[in-house]
Formats: sequence, C-alpha cells, structure tokens
Amino acid sequence: MHAILKNVRVGAVIRDIVEAAVLAVVLFLVLQFAFQNTIVEGSSMEPNFVDREWLLVSKLSYRLSEPRRGDVIVFWAPDQESKEFIKRIVGLPGETVMVRKGMVFIDDRPLDEPWAPILDATSFGPYRVPEGQYFVLGDNRPKSNDSRTWNGSGGALDGDRIIGKAWLSVWPPETWGLVAGRSPGPAPVVDRP
Repeated sequence: MHAILKNVRVGAVIRDIVEAAVLAVVLFLVLQFAFQNTIVEGSSMEPNFVDREWLLVSKLSYRLSEPRRGDVIVFWAPDQESKEFIKRIVGLPGETVMVRKGMVFIDDRPLDEPWAPILDATSFGPYRVPEGQYFVLGDNRPKSNDSRTWNGSGGALDGDRIIGKAWLSVWPPETWGLVAGRSPGPAPVVDRP
C-alpha cells in the first residue's frame, strides 16, 4: 500500500511539474507575441521619459486600432535598420504639418502639446504626411532626431516600421506606471543653443 501511495505522489508531482512547464512556455510565447521591452536611449523624450528608462511596449495595440496623435511609439529607425527609436506621433496620414518658431501646426491649426515642455525656435515645413505614414517628434525638441530631420529635409515614418505603443514604464522605480497620460503642462519656447 505504501508503494502505491508513493507512486501516486510521484506521478502527481511529475504531472504538476509538466503542467507548470507547459503553462510557462505558453505564457512566454503569449508575452513575446504581445509585448516587447525596450530601453530609452538619450534625452530626446525628456522629461517624460529619461535615459535608460525601461518600457514595456504593446505590439498588439495597432492590430486593434490605428495610431493616434499623442501616442508614444517605439519603431525601427528609418536610417538605421537595427536601431529602435521612441517618439510621439504628431501628424497623421494626409495631414499637413508645419513648425513655426517651435510651435506645431496641423492643417494650419496650432497643436496643443502639453507633453512637450522643451520646444526650440526652429521652423519646418509645410510637409504633407503621405498615406500610411506618421510624423513623429521627440518631446525634447532641441535634442531629438525625428521627422524634421530625416532624409535631409524631413520625412515621415512608414507605419510598417512601428513596433508598438509604449504601454508601461518598469524601471527606474520612480517612473513605474502606465505611459498613457504623461504630460507635464504648458510648453515654453526656448532658443536652440
């Protein structure tokens, strides 16, 4: 009788281990399909996102809906195939984007940008965003390599290059939380050094 109980316990333990391993593999695959981690590099998104900040990116966001103005996205850099960038969508397909002394205009209307506390006094455009593409800018304009400078005279980001929408900040601890809603307030204009 003791041997039978021992075999039953061993069998139950083995079954539990196999179930846990299968569950772990399934969970890993789901997470790999749905999310990706990325690390912010540089100061182009300060003060909203800091250098070396770890983010979790939702790769499913744009399978369910279209990118929207104000979304913070992670994408493959247009001029560097293996480099990830993080920027904010400002212009949508078919819109005309213009920057005058740091202020962004969409189809000749000023854009309220509470997320961009550091503007510069540069001008750009007008630039018509092609279908299937997006005009993206860094929140810290003087330090950002973005749609204003790509291709020499500016260029939009092809939607196929978007990896996903920044969803959750996980490191450092003081930044932990959902990315949606990060906006520091009014945006003063400062001259570029």
